[in-house]
Amino acid sequence: MITRAIRELDRETRALEREEKRLTIEIKKMARENQMKAVKIMARDLVRTRQYVTKFIEMRSQLQGCALKLQTVSSHAAMAEAMSSTAKAMMKMNKAINVPSINKMMAEFERENMKSEMMQEMLGDAMDDAFDTNDEEAEDLIVGQVLDEIGINMSEGIPNAPEMGLAAGEKNGPVKSSNGPVMLGEVVGGDGGGNSGTDDGSNGGNLDSGSGDKALTDLEARLNNLKR
Repeated sequence: MITRAIRELDRETRALEREEKRLTIEIKKMARENQMKAVKIMARDLVRTRQYVTKFIEMRSQLQGCALKLQTVSSHAAMAEAMSSTAKAMMKMNKAINVPSINKMMAEFERENMKSEMMQEMLGDAMDDAFDTNDEEAEDLIVGQVLDEIGINMSEGIPNAPEMGLAAGEKNGPVKSSNGPVMLGEVVGGDGGGNSGTDDGSNGGNLDSGSGDKALTDLEARLNNLKR
């Protein structure tokens, strides 16, 4: 309603301004014709018209002030209503929330979480142990295959360097066995009998120490290859 009244005042103000322009033109015309009484009457109307225009502008300003006040009151009312609705919603929410049940639920969650972490650790340890066992078995299997291929038995110890030499029949170099690979701890010989290097006086004086050193060097080289 205030907005409608402001529009009507604006319309009346424009009409009075048009009337003011018309009176100004008429006053000038009558003044040229030297009709002073008519000029005075029109001048009085022009003054009234200007006063009315001023009053309409003042009324329009007052109505605008009232409209602003009403808008402020409406905003305050809307804000109060919103705050009331918010307070009701918060009351309902506070009533719906059960603090003891929430604390119990959080305690249960923490307990179950700890159980889950412990189970994960146990499972991880079990998997690590299983993988480590499989790796050791695979390594042992590969080492056993390699030792079988080269014909060395690791259960027997490494023999000491011979001091008395080799067998009597091994003067010109080590004799290779035709039955299979040479095992650690076995004496490399040709006869396989009781001739241990002191068969007689002439054989005991002619021991080939270079052949014994070469055999020991071959055994050490094989051992180093296995360690690698």
